[in-house]
Amino acid sequence: MPHPNAIMIASFYTAFQHLDAETMVACYGPDATFFDPVFGQLHGAQVAEMWRMLTTRAIKFSLAFNGVEADDRHGKAHWTASYTFAPTGRTVVNEIDSSFTFRDGKIVAHIDRFNLWKWARQALGSKGWLLGWSQFLQQKIRDQAAYGLRAFSRHQPASAEGAQAG
Repeated sequence: MPHPNAIMIASFYTAFQHLDAETMVACYGPDATFFDPVFGQLHGAQVAEMWRMLTTRAIKFSLAFNGVEADDRHGKAHWTASYTFAPTGRTVVNEIDSSFTFRDGKIVAHIDRFNLWKWARQALGSKGWLLGWSQFLQQKIRDQAAYGLRAFSRHQPASAEGAQAG
């Protein structure tokens, strides 16, 4: 029988397949952290808002996952997301390795690893191919993601989680 944290990881990605951000968010503890090459380090309510933004804005989205493993403290999974990157209309197929840390039955740390240059080549085309390896363009991608998340968060009604944190 799978470990309860492995079941949680599978539930998280199944919810993601259905663009169900609230089920995804419920898997996290209130002080959770998230890190990936695009969003950088996020904390608490920022993690929830990122998933809400991504699921709300998803275009031609599909997700497959495998390699789910977990114990009392740690877990991992591999997933592939395919979607249209709205600013350019280009299709992205992103291969991601995730690691998780659990406490009290919730995700308290989530790290996604993927090749940002490969992502930039797909999302941005020739600009990403030529400059996607550079710190300059990678920082510009991070800055745009942070700006988008702040703008999204400002236009959302206060959630119960946000009210508790504030």
